[in-house]
Amino acid sequence: MASWYGPPYAGRKGADGTVYDQNALTAAHLTLPMGTMVRVTNLTNNQSVVVKITDRGPFVRGRIIDLSLAAAKATGVYRAGVAKVKVEAFAAPVRANVDPAGRWCVQVGAFAKESDAVKLKEELMRRYTTAKVIEFPGPTGHWVRINPGQPDRNHATEVADSIHPKDPAALPYLIRTD
Repeated sequence: MASWYGPPYAGRKGADGTVYDQNALTAAHLTLPMGTMVRVTNLTNNQSVVVKITDRGPFVRGRIIDLSLAAAKATGVYRAGVAKVKVEAFAAPVRANVDPAGRWCVQVGAFAKESDAVKLKEELMRRYTTAKVIEFPGPTGHWVRINPGQPDRNHATEVADSIHPKDPAALPYLIRTD
């Protein structure tokens, strides 16, 4: 499933450091390397568009990609809000000093109140003494992430699998940070 995002994110920095332009053909994906070109095809109407991955997301279970407003309009996802899509990734750009396997972390939570995020961060810091636990303002509130001591996908998966949230809807996500 794909969704889209526009205002209020327009003008904010994306995960790749560029300013988000809702009228550009871009998208957010949790794991594809920044700069990867992706063809997204709406399976309802067969409309497709090629976008560049510039941000991380979506942070909603069951969704694989968040399209920019322009990409959502080009594929017919805009009016529906969400749509079943096929995602085809092309080779990621070659970047110097970047591990091709990626650097990974675990997104543990996003909170409207900073105090809730700080409380979770403090609990996780006691549990994961060899990892770096961070709390920071994200586009949808205050986020908490765990950066494993070894930031490869296997170690991040081990951390994610060891987290057993009280709320089954609040499962951790693996995030590629590069």
